[in-house]
Amino acid sequence: MIRVARLTGAALSEALPDVARLRIEVFRAYPYLYDGDAAYEERYLQVYRDSADAILVGAYEGDRLIGAATGAPMEDHAGDFGAAFAESGIALERIFYCAESVLLPSYRGQGIGHRFFDLREAQARELGREYAAFCSVVRPKDHQARPEGYQPLDAFWRKRGYAPLSGAIATFNWREIGAESESAHDLQVWMRAL
Repeated sequence: MIRVARLTGAALSEALPDVARLRIEVFRAYPYLYDGDAAYEERYLQVYRDSADAILVGAYEGDRLIGAATGAPMEDHAGDFGAAFAESGIALERIFYCAESVLLPSYRGQGIGHRFFDLREAQARELGREYAAFCSVVRPKDHQARPEGYQPLDAFWRKRGYAPLSGAIATFNWREIGAESESAHDLQVWMRAL
């Protein structure tokens, strides 16, 4: 039986090492191709320790974290993603950022992804946010690492009411598998009104 729990404060902070492990494992796959390490994860996930309004939605099988989704007020991510919203005319203080959703492949297709969004969107509404947003990795359709039969999650996101925000592209750095250093990657902003 999978248990999905909403974590904030100390419980969120305690779960972050397991979130880091999941991010490294799940994001190795296309389209991220992320070659993560513990030091990078520690720096990246610090925002969730620092934000009083952050949320972590954890999916557990027994005591084992098998999936996680994070979120926080957009202004807490302004340094990373705020510039992508500059042309939108929407103040960052009106947006809740639904950051990563990571779920081990064998647990997909069971409704856990919907619960991730349900609970983060509920947090956003409780905080009085008017919009929820996230970013997806942009890769060309002919990318050499694209697996045969790969299906992006666009249809899932659209069913939840999200759509790409025209012209809103964020840039984020990470090291890809096989690379010696970090490189810049484009991410498309998706948003919906709450």
